[in-house]
Amino acid sequence: MSNRLFQGIVHQMKDAIDRTVGVVDESFVIIACSDLGRIGETLSGLSPDDFSGTGAFRLEGYTLKPFGTRPHSEHIVFVEGTDEEAARYAALLTISLSGIKQYYDEKYDRGNFVKNVILDNILPGDIYLKAREMRFNNDVSRVVLLVRIGTRSDVSAFDIIQNLFPDKNKDFVININETDIALVKEIRSGIDSRDLEKLARSIVDTLGSEFYTHATVGIGTVVEGIKDLAGSFKEAQVALEVGKVFDTEKSIVSYDNLGIARLIYQLPTTLCEMFLNEVFKKGSIDSLDQETLFTIQRFFENNLNVSETSRKLFVHRNTLVYRLEKIKRLTGLDLREFDDAIVFKVALMVKKYLQVSPTKY
Repeated sequence: MSNRLFQGIVHQMKDAIDRTVGVVDESFVIIACSDLGRIGETLSGLSPDDFSGTGAFRLEGYTLKPFGTRPHSEHIVFVEGTDEEAARYAALLTISLSGIKQYYDEKYDRGNFVKNVILDNILPGDIYLKAREMRFNNDVSRVVLLVRIGTRSDVSAFDIIQNLFPDKNKDFVININETDIALVKEIRSGIDSRDLEKLARSIVDTLGSEFYTHATVGIGTVVEGIKDLAGSFKEAQVALEVGKVFDTEKSIVSYDNLGIARLIYQLPTTLCEMFLNEVFKKGSIDSLDQETLFTIQRFFENNLNVSETSRKLFVHRNTLVYRLEKIKRLTGLDLREFDDAIVFKVALMVKKYLQVSPTKY
């Protein structure tokens, strides 16, 4: 559709500008031109790097200027000639074409509509009206996956993810900022959470193994109806932030599996500090060395089972009991007692949260 829009503008400019003018897309193909016979040709000499700038440049007798709405430009205007007048024509054309494309995207582009929904840039009362106007299917299940790029590479993670999900009528890949890319995925009703994690794993593995790009994925909850997509997006954001604190080794974090970590993450740090002071009245958690903390971690992983934990640690059962008694003397908490173990587990998570979080009131 944008090709026809651009051709309409270029055609109207034909009489006002006595030069050949046109528009090239990212595959270097001329998609609009005042010389109709050149539409479909490839403009030689261009490279992908030419789309990353914003200023005008000259190439083989033409003045060119990129424009677009994504982080890198999607199109390039070209004007015959390399003089100052050609540069002015190129600048005017980019302003005109950018404006008409933005208007079209806001009115008719479904991807832009979904982006405005998840970012809360559209009033709730207007969502269904706009969806009906665009014939957007509202009666399906969708989920938001937020992909966060941790390492830079020469390839575009946005383009890779878009190639993984090419059906633009059902799945929407949206650039949020320099590091975050949202995938709004249409799914079957009643899908299992493990299937969503497999989907996220395929994204992480593709980016990592084929393009050497490290990424983490936050998964929101499945929603019915487009109005709730903003909530699923916020949940995916929370999943990534909480995972960064409590599950640092995981590359895929689901909001549904955050458990008590989600509650702790929402607490003010002052309240967390009060909790630690109350729990460890007898002795500070800082008095425990790394070996003791490692023992506690393994004890929790083995469901408070002394025999199983001692076997996994390759220590005698009595050695483990001695360590647990030492912890009880230092902190006043007996980890063999379920209630004390819960308090200690939460305290460890609160401590970790305080180490990485700024003060929140």
